[in-house]
Amino acid sequence: MNKQAEYVLRTVEERGIRFIRLWFTDVQGFLKSVSISPAELDVAFEEGMTFDGSAIDGYARVQEADMLAMPDPSTFAVLPWHSDQPVARMFCDIYTPDGEPFSGDPRTVLKKNLERASEMGYTFNAAPELEFFYFRDSGPEPEVLDQGGYFDLTPLDVAQEYRRDTINALEHMGIPIEHSHHEVAPSQHEIIARYTDALTMADNIMTSRLTVKEVALQQGIYATFMPKPLEDYDGSGMHLHLSLFEGDVNAFHEPGTPGRLSKVGQAFIAGLLHHAAEMTAVTNQWINSYKRLVSGFDAPIYISWARNNQSALVRVPSVKKGKPSSVRVEYRAADAACNPYLALSVILAAGIAGIREGYELPPEVAADVSRLSSAELAAAGAKRLPSTLSEALDLMEGSELIADALGEHVFDWFLRNKRIEWDRFQHHVSRFELETYLPVL
Repeated sequence: MNKQAEYVLRTVEERGIRFIRLWFTDVQGFLKSVSISPAELDVAFEEGMTFDGSAIDGYARVQEADMLAMPDPSTFAVLPWHSDQPVARMFCDIYTPDGEPFSGDPRTVLKKNLERASEMGYTFNAAPELEFFYFRDSGPEPEVLDQGGYFDLTPLDVAQEYRRDTINALEHMGIPIEHSHHEVAPSQHEIIARYTDALTMADNIMTSRLTVKEVALQQGIYATFMPKPLEDYDGSGMHLHLSLFEGDVNAFHEPGTPGRLSKVGQAFIAGLLHHAAEMTAVTNQWINSYKRLVSGFDAPIYISWARNNQSALVRVPSVKKGKPSSVRVEYRAADAACNPYLALSVILAAGIAGIREGYELPPEVAADVSRLSSAELAAAGAKRLPSTLSEALDLMEGSELIADALGEHVFDWFLRNKRIEWDRFQHHVSRFELETYLPVL
């Protein structure tokens, strides 16, 4: 047993932890959990905990159902919202009964892509801007809590205490937060986590989503990461700040270049742009995701890059003086309702492809892309992102890069599951159609 596992066992005993929750995700990115007692922890570390994989979306068929959840002791944290009986959690990697990493486990998928980057000498860091809404409840008629706007303070931002409680809870679990604020839309908020390695960040995103919701429930309200719950206002995205490091050196940094962006950073961006359309089904995996990616709101819809342009799909933020480690690229299409393990996997694969294959970075589009004419967009080479989940799935299905990044198991299941979701949507008659057509046709 390694030292981290020994530390967990000692901490559980010293702090009187009553239950340990073993967490993992299905292919769609929904958190799954099984609780064990401290007495079972030794066995869990040594042998894993058996569960029925056929009951988990995207895992196994009935005839190969048994799976093992192996807890990662480095992810141990005490959940702060269980004060009466202390409860801790650990994320798990999923294995088959013969001890092989399970190819349908999203965490395993990300690990494989990180290993490929490591073989090239890179570590992959990420920092997300998590946007979400607070509503009165989860009913079909969303009721906002305020009429605040960007950076508003009280009395317009009535939910600042909820954000503060959320940040306290996250930092209690070892997830540092850079800052938080009220976002553009009524009752919309943003929390920005400090950057770290991509695997830890994917775990942190899963933890943050649950924590936001748990704190909201304690206050008698509802929090949602649904990409576009309000028709007339901006949706919720998850801008991802990304960088590659070679040891302690930021591989994206090169003094004297525009934006101090290195050739590696330029090729990474070129990879993101080249493969953006085919990876959108993963970074924006819900039908509702495409209601956010429309014109007239603060969301990218055209494939372009710029240094300081909020309309671009990929942005190179300004660098802080004397901080070469802060050179990064910002991918602005993703939303926080995605599976972060899979989204970071395809984003990394696209960027690495740009570096490996020497993709050439197209010219920067400094203008507001949303205001360009069709001719100007064509001249700039700014193609549109997929406008529906169905279109995104078609592009994904033809992508060798996405198939390779996700692996055959996840790639096939994801496409099949999302096609079923789209078919259900195609059969649905919406209120818009009834209100628009029924009175006149």
